[in-house]
Amino acid sequence: MPQATFRAPSPLPKHGRDLPEGQHNLPGRLPGLPEHQRRLPGRQRALPEHGSDLREHGRDFPGHGRGLPDARSDLPGHGRDLSLRRCGEYAVRRRSAQRVRRSGAQGARRPALGALAALLLTLMLTTVLAAPASATTAPATTAPGRVALIGVPGLEWSDLDESRTPNLWKLVTQGASASMSTRAVPPPDRGITCPVAGWLTVSAGQRAGTSGKGCPPTPAPRPTADGGAAVPGWAELSAHQADTGYAAQLGTLGQSVADAGGRTAAIGPGAALAAADKAGNITRYADTPEALPDPSAYTLIVLDAPELADAWSHRPLDQYGVPTAMPAATRHAAVAKADARIGAFLATLPPGFTTLVAGISDVTPSAHLHVAIAAGPSPTGRPYGPGHLTATSTRQDALVTISDLTATAIQLTGAEHPRQVVGRPWQPNGAAATPAETVTGLADADLASQVLREVRGPFFAVFVAVQLLFYAFAALALRRRRTPTAGAPTPEDHPTQAGHPTPETDQARTEELGTADHRAHVRETGMAGPLAPGDEAGAAGRPTGEVGTAGHPAQAGETGAAGRPTQAGEAGAAGRPASPGATQGGRSAHATGSGLRAAGGIDVASASRLLVAVQVVSVVSGAIAVSTFLAQLVPWWSLGAPMTALIGTILATAALITGLAFAGPWRAHVLGPLTVVAAVTSVAMLVDVMTGSTLQVNAVSGYEPVTGGRFYGFSNIAFAIYATGTILALAGVAQWLNGRGTPRVVVMAVCAAYGGLAVFADGWPSWGADFGGVPAFVVGLAVFLILLSGRRVSVVKLLLVGLAGAVLIGAIAVFDWLRPDSQRTHLGTFVQQIIDGQALTVVARKFGAMVGVTVGNWSLTLLSLVALAFLFLVLNRPSRWGASALGQAYALAPTLRAGLFGALTCALIGFLMNDSGIAIPAMALTVAVPLTLAACVRALQLAAPTTAGPPSGPAAPTASPGRARRS
Repeated sequence: MPQATFRAPSPLPKHGRDLPEGQHNLPGRLPGLPEHQRRLPGRQRALPEHGSDLREHGRDFPGHGRGLPDARSDLPGHGRDLSLRRCGEYAVRRRSAQRVRRSGAQGARRPALGALAALLLTLMLTTVLAAPASATTAPATTAPGRVALIGVPGLEWSDLDESRTPNLWKLVTQGASASMSTRAVPPPDRGITCPVAGWLTVSAGQRAGTSGKGCPPTPAPRPTADGGAAVPGWAELSAHQADTGYAAQLGTLGQSVADAGGRTAAIGPGAALAAADKAGNITRYADTPEALPDPSAYTLIVLDAPELADAWSHRPLDQYGVPTAMPAATRHAAVAKADARIGAFLATLPPGFTTLVAGISDVTPSAHLHVAIAAGPSPTGRPYGPGHLTATSTRQDALVTISDLTATAIQLTGAEHPRQVVGRPWQPNGAAATPAETVTGLADADLASQVLREVRGPFFAVFVAVQLLFYAFAALALRRRRTPTAGAPTPEDHPTQAGHPTPETDQARTEELGTADHRAHVRETGMAGPLAPGDEAGAAGRPTGEVGTAGHPAQAGETGAAGRPTQAGEAGAAGRPASPGATQGGRSAHATGSGLRAAGGIDVASASRLLVAVQVVSVVSGAIAVSTFLAQLVPWWSLGAPMTALIGTILATAALITGLAFAGPWRAHVLGPLTVVAAVTSVAMLVDVMTGSTLQVNAVSGYEPVTGGRFYGFSNIAFAIYATGTILALAGVAQWLNGRGTPRVVVMAVCAAYGGLAVFADGWPSWGADFGGVPAFVVGLAVFLILLSGRRVSVVKLLLVGLAGAVLIGAIAVFDWLRPDSQRTHLGTFVQQIIDGQALTVVARKFGAMVGVTVGNWSLTLLSLVALAFLFLVLNRPSRWGASALGQAYALAPTLRAGLFGALTCALIGFLMNDSGIAIPAMALTVAVPLTLAACVRALQLAAPTTAGPPSGPAAPTASPGRARRS
């Protein structure tokens, strides 16, 4: 007798359906077989997902790929009951089956753990390998030179003119030029740098300021018997710096030169503040250039050209104690006098001096960018030739800072660079240009900063107001219910019509994502959700224009998505039921003047023009954030109406991105537009930060060079936009890969690879240099990957990932600290501040800034609260079409949930770790919530119309188990 063999099934996933009657008992051992052949074979053929009917798919167990007849279901002998009652859970106790189950469960967990481990390991290895190379770079050294530092408080590029300022114009022709940010410690309630604060900042190489209201006059030095001078009140000025939050050490410049064996001289009261040593003494002091004998005897000579500051000090004071603006004629006359003083001083200098000219403060009620010119030998050895200046502190062409002026003077004199000097030496950079082109271009940069300051406040006010109004409009569109038409049956009259759910239809809708029809469509299209009405035929070749795949009930007898005739009461395309009572005269919906309406007067979401408008506006709104940076490609500030030009440029850019989001076949999918906008956001910000962060300079959502908060890398607002776009884009990519049947390990690897690159770019000193953003980004990305892998997020996992993020950014900061002082970023500087015991001062200052922004910026706080309320109280609750819009989106695109929670987690931790406070979650929600709304709208369009069921009555009281036993 031939021996019969068959293959046993592998365990089915959870929540599957039972096998048809007669196929529950399959033999585990056959009579007449040897003992070693009675066990089930190890190679098993997997059954379809979600436990769908085996006979329907023709994948029953034994017999040449065919299902067993009912007469042969129970084979004689010692058959073992495999009981498929719940989710394909087999009661097979053989060791082989147990090993299969264990290996399958472990394999499902490996992608998430492997992706997270690979992410952190890649970042750490890249950091370790790259940092030592930078650490071995030796700083440029030059022979000790002589420096003439000329400070002209208030000098701007628009002041220069070939005929009015010939000496300054000649310096522009001979040397390199840049705009200079003069940010110091401002007076209370004003964001400007006073002349005394500017001179003190030059002295310390760190932001410094004075106490009291307004701008105090410059103290006149007291002459000493040896020809020097002492600054009155120097001890009080030095003590005040401890209260500013910067702990500037006055006298660093003069002391460094003296410690290196050089001599300093000061001409004018302001110059005495800059050239004094730490005790407030100046080696040689003179009131005028002519009064200084033998300039060649000094290593550093500082000249104060105070004509602009003097003219400004005679203006009436405003309510803050700051003088008002000067008339143009007064300003021009003062600039001409300053130019004459500079010419007289330059005439007395012997050859070999490097001349540094700087407009070291403001002399206007508002802050400006100022003049920076260098002529003669540079710290790198080559001369400052015609062209632009730059510094590693800004990494921007033609942009330097006032603290860089201190660092440049110290290095040129051959003195050692003190750690407390945060600036970096000026370096020649850029191609040569005519003096007129140089002056015009740098004056235009100051104009851009002025226009930005004027339009930023109104822009965000308009932006917040429009966002709030749009959320209100979208809430009404999603929650408002239309009154049933006269004579039309109501859901209460026919509970099985108008999409009203019954237990049978609820069960069918619950299982719709597990049907073969839906899986076939996902494999065809690559993303979840059937095609929209009017698009081309779907996965199974449904003719264009048919109703049934976009959430509409199919007509009786029409062909569904899988090519089978859809009868009344049978599940339609994508597993949605076609209610028997929903068809009238062969139609499944009423055609009205306002569009298709389901029986009973319930709107069909896919026919709602209002929803289409909501979706388009949502995509435009989600693209606004990145458009504020891309708008910098157009010189909007130079147009006649800057505010109108800015808004128009941003809206035009957002419209282009929106057009791309709806241009291809991806527009029909739930996450299609979201993925496009988020990907454009992430890639644009990544490319920008890798190429110098030029799009963030003077951007309405970027950083202002005038304020000097940041000049390169990711600002806090840019980080929020970048991180949110990255995580949401990865969610869309993961959904597309899942739809194409890509193995989970590949999906996790792709998301971890790009996410790791994004985190690395955010923290690497040469790119993003973002200290507080890396831990937040790592935790948010980890939450996304954990949820994407199907595992739960726990507090322990969050703590471990957060610790890993802190270790990562700590390692990057330490390796940055290992580089020479002149090449460090603020990451390495913070490590040095920890060593010097100044870290608490920095942390306290940033914490105070975070609290101030959160409490003071009520508009962004309101926007954040409204956005969260809209997300969880509107999108996450039943809509006018029945089911929750967010729930529908999760059902059709499960990766959206992982991406949304990852982005929100990143925003929350970023809020706690950065000094921008509420601005971080506000901008993150500006990207996440509108794009999520667009996905929810598309999900409603693809879903079958439903209505909420009647409220259930109160439950009857039940006796406790203990009471029942006693009775």
